[in-house]
Amino acid sequence: MDPLKALADAERKPYWLDEDPFEPEPLPRIFGHTQADLAIVGGGFSGLWTALLAKERDPGRDVVLLEGQRVGWAATGRNGGFCHASLTHGLANGLERWPYEIADLHRLGVENFNAIEETIARYGIDCSFERTGELNVATEEWQLDEMSEVHTIGRELGADIEYLDRDQVRAEVNSPTYIAGVWERGDCAMIDPARLAWGLRLACLRLGVRIYEHSPIKHIVKDGAALRLTAPYGTVRANRVALGTGAFSPLLRRLRHYLAPVYDYALMTEPLTAEQLASIGWKNRQGMGDSANQFHYYRLTDDNSILWGGYDAIYYNGGRVKIGYDQRDATFLTLAEHFYETFPQLEDVRFSHKWGGLIDTCSRFSAFYGTGYGSRLAYAVGYTGLGVAATRFGANVMLDLLDGLDTERTRLRMVREKPVPFPPEPIRSGVIQLTRWSLARADANGGRRNLWLRTLDRFGLGFDS
Repeated sequence: MDPLKALADAERKPYWLDEDPFEPEPLPRIFGHTQADLAIVGGGFSGLWTALLAKERDPGRDVVLLEGQRVGWAATGRNGGFCHASLTHGLANGLERWPYEIADLHRLGVENFNAIEETIARYGIDCSFERTGELNVATEEWQLDEMSEVHTIGRELGADIEYLDRDQVRAEVNSPTYIAGVWERGDCAMIDPARLAWGLRLACLRLGVRIYEHSPIKHIVKDGAALRLTAPYGTVRANRVALGTGAFSPLLRRLRHYLAPVYDYALMTEPLTAEQLASIGWKNRQGMGDSANQFHYYRLTDDNSILWGGYDAIYYNGGRVKIGYDQRDATFLTLAEHFYETFPQLEDVRFSHKWGGLIDTCSRFSAFYGTGYGSRLAYAVGYTGLGVAATRFGANVMLDLLDGLDTERTRLRMVREKPVPFPPEPIRSGVIQLTRWSLARADANGGRRNLWLRTLDRFGLGFDS
């Protein structure tokens, strides 16, 4: 099918947020002044997990959560729904950056992932949690060495991971582009991210968390031994503050040096018929990803639609952020073309939704942590698109830091270290755009990294799709 025709009737909104009967009624905005033991800024996964864990740790703690729009409306409700155990944006990235901690990071990630599954069951959250694992595929020969290393080390770490040759991977999911694959069977689940957010919201409310929507925090200032947060029509005085705002304008100025706002885009197909699904197999419903520098991620939904996203990670020069960037027709067309190249047997399938959204990326591709205002405030940011599960770990880190606890989490180098900062504008824009061009060239040239990419590798600075 002509990709333009296939996209013509697609709704310009996130699939997960499109008139879902599970979507709860809005909560009131904050008016006037209130006080709290802990104030949480941001109603995405980072803020929701922090609120829930804070009340589970201490039911008597007075917790307020403030969200600028609706709970789950931003990256939380727009992502692919991959709930992956990795805390390091994949094993390969963790091996490169924290090789001596990788065993601990893997174990802690699995423990965190298992705790998410237990929490979902305990609170009765209906979010279509499917523990299917993730199948990463190679589409070019140059991708095989790293894939083999990930498989070998994953097995040594105790992961339930299997290497699949060309015939085996195509028996799982049938695409003429696949030449090998690694299936991480146990440590990834597919979820409906919006329904998970709404379920966590309800659990927080039942535990006594006060949640205010449409209450963007404009300022944080010292107020004696506490901090004062100012919204358009109210204020909160809190002993401690947890910051979970992702890529949006940091309320802690220093974070601007480490974060880059990047737009990620996705498509959703119409539901596949039984015959269409049979043509590609996919009986085990794994989450999928390819191994290029500019990679795609994709998965099946409850109704056997295919979410197809990734590839383009767009940084608008100057770090500009605006609602209009959530839609980018050039990227949608590219994604549609790649979809049909991967699954030519689905040439008659059309797309029902097309959308994009902002993610918070940093130079190490995984979250970083810290404190401000004399340790009255803690933050966890920079998840770079793999935060569905890792945000729960980050929430525990923030609470450890705010409570002054010395824990296994806070002793990790990954937690204590910061990523390499991005340069200031306009140099930042030039660096990022040159890096994007170089990554595309590497994909087109057998994975060969040019001098620019090799230089960035040496200094631990990068940019990824």
